[in-house]
Amino acid sequence: MDTDPAIRSAIDRTKSDQLEVLKSLSRTASTETEFSTELNGGVRKSKLVGSLPGKRNSYHIRKTRSTQLNKVDFEEVTSSAALSRASSASLGFSFSFTGFTPPPQDVSDLNATLSDDDLSPGGDIESGTKRKKFLIEPTLPIYLKFTEVKYKVLVKSITGTNEKYILNGISGYASSGEVVAVMGPSGCGKTSLLSILGGRISNNAVEGSVTYNDETYNKSLKRRIGFVTQDDVLFAHLTVRETLTYAALLLLPKTMTKQEKEDRAMDVIYELGLDRCQNTMIGGSFVRGVSGGERKRVCIGCEIIINPSLLFLDEPTSGLDSTTALRIVQVLHNIAEAGKTVVTTIHQPSSRLFHKFDKLILLGKGSLLYYGKASEAMPYFESIGCSPLISMNPAEFLLDLANGNLTDISIPSELHDEVQTKDITTYGKANKPSTNDVHEYLVGAYETKVESKEKKMLAAEDSKECIPAQHVHPKKIKREWGASWGQQFAILFLRGIKERRHDYLSWMRITQVVATALILGLLWWHTSTSTPNALLDQAGLLFFIAVFWGFFPVFTAIFTFPQERAMLNKERSVDMYKLSAYFMARTTSDLPLDLLLPVIFLVIVYFMAGLKETATAFFLTMLIVFLCIIAAQGLGLAIGASLLDVKKATTLASVTVMTFMLAGGFFVKRVPSFISWLRYLSFNYHTYRLLLKVQYDEIPPYLHVTGMDNGLREMLALVVMVFGYRLLAYISLRRMNLRSAS
Repeated sequence: MDTDPAIRSAIDRTKSDQLEVLKSLSRTASTETEFSTELNGGVRKSKLVGSLPGKRNSYHIRKTRSTQLNKVDFEEVTSSAALSRASSASLGFSFSFTGFTPPPQDVSDLNATLSDDDLSPGGDIESGTKRKKFLIEPTLPIYLKFTEVKYKVLVKSITGTNEKYILNGISGYASSGEVVAVMGPSGCGKTSLLSILGGRISNNAVEGSVTYNDETYNKSLKRRIGFVTQDDVLFAHLTVRETLTYAALLLLPKTMTKQEKEDRAMDVIYELGLDRCQNTMIGGSFVRGVSGGERKRVCIGCEIIINPSLLFLDEPTSGLDSTTALRIVQVLHNIAEAGKTVVTTIHQPSSRLFHKFDKLILLGKGSLLYYGKASEAMPYFESIGCSPLISMNPAEFLLDLANGNLTDISIPSELHDEVQTKDITTYGKANKPSTNDVHEYLVGAYETKVESKEKKMLAAEDSKECIPAQHVHPKKIKREWGASWGQQFAILFLRGIKERRHDYLSWMRITQVVATALILGLLWWHTSTSTPNALLDQAGLLFFIAVFWGFFPVFTAIFTFPQERAMLNKERSVDMYKLSAYFMARTTSDLPLDLLLPVIFLVIVYFMAGLKETATAFFLTMLIVFLCIIAAQGLGLAIGASLLDVKKATTLASVTVMTFMLAGGFFVKRVPSFISWLRYLSFNYHTYRLLLKVQYDEIPPYLHVTGMDNGLREMLALVVMVFGYRLLAYISLRRMNLRSAS
């Protein structure tokens, strides 16, 4: 049968067009699998591989698309059969981009469209960057065992003080390579258990035993344990890269060079998928920064940067969406696969998250309801008569049981009969089981059916997996610091300036100081000393300068240690630096920023008010004001460090500053002898006398300033206050640190 030439020509053009489209799509799909990105001055190449070692069903979707196209035989495209196959491949490719996926060719392709590699943050899929994995570095495997752990607190009431048990005999173990989840409703003791296992709580209120390779907790284990708290304790004004770099410089051993430590920080950034936000501020309540998931990954990065053997996390997925939470859990799996032990509390995971945990500890009212493999939790509760009546997330089912809620859950016959018998005897009618009845039944069922078997397994695992004790014995491992004292001081000094420059140099603070200076300059415009009244007016200006620069630094410094208490406890718990290095860096890093605003203030006020116009008088005035600021700052640091509570510190500072101001010698000329000693503790008193001495060679008698010689005594008093108040602040911090460690 002859075909019309026009139709044949149209068919040929259609075939030719389809061939060109297929070639173009093939080139696009193949080039998507290999690309490069330029980072840190070099070119890093990365390939999206079809599967990774140890990963199951982890074909990348782009690889699947490329494979489908490569199956097309372009030499046979002129035949109708080949054209049909090519059209099918093209159709499948277009469906993939529009949200539809063609049926897989075998069962192994079912998960090809969404694999763990897509969610793993080891490389950024969008940017195409991938770094070497540092998590595979060898580390000391630690076998964690806890037996009959109990924890009690003292509860004060009107009638007296009572003991309340938060945990009641929790036992279990965790081996290297496992991700152990601790689940339970709010207030069941999850965080308390995690803190005890991580060595954060070790006082007389804890009973039972917690061992690490058959040894109790000691300071040598600090560098082998990472602990991610529920609250993200980070500096808001540092970037992601700065945060991890400072952690690496302080924590990593001295044997590594500075460049190697910085490279390790970059490895962590790429491993956690933080490369796109590495130059973004962390952010906080009033500062826009990274997202919640990225902030949580930064917290994890600060802990895993030292390659710990044990990693504890307190609800790392709280407040995150399911995809971000899955990415976090995938990070934990990657960490565990490197031979580390991961223990995390989890509040309400999705079903996919739940199935990723190796072991599960289910708590309810401080008691153990289940311990064992996560995959065996549902069969266990079905064996004791608790089964979901509708399809539900296993985590929701377990949390309902832990809360004593049997809605949409079958009631065990034993529990039903027991409650009926008790209620009919007591009330004359049968009621539903109460939450206490359900709790007691679950605790009893676990003790009867599981606990004895788990104790036998615990003894078997203990003898099989425990590493010789000398590996973690405190006498065998010397406590080491990642940097020398001088290096710690330099790093913390630089970090302090970068963190607080935004607050000190904010437009609000500059406006406050400049506006005050302009108002003072206008009120005391070119004051004269020709008459006693004019001289009294000028003395009032000098006293205000002494009071203002005594008041301002105190109420800035009192917030220093209360606000950084959580950060100090976190970093000191892993021996990041010595307390003395932190204190010196913290107090000295404020000086350059603290002394900038007084210079602006004095330049405006001094010349507008017409004070003594000599270079010597001007610079001596500036020196005296600087001493007053540093002394007042020391008082604020001492008050804040001794109380560590902002409200209490503010109240005490207000009373103290008011007392020093009244005893400063301007308002009260004749102070009673029994309280006259108070003025010698006032930096306002010494500053005011020195300012008068600089401005007037001979102080007029009507100013009632007696006993003023050359001013050395007042200068010495300010210097003593500068160091004395800071010494008091350091002693208070040292005592606080010892209390938190005990």
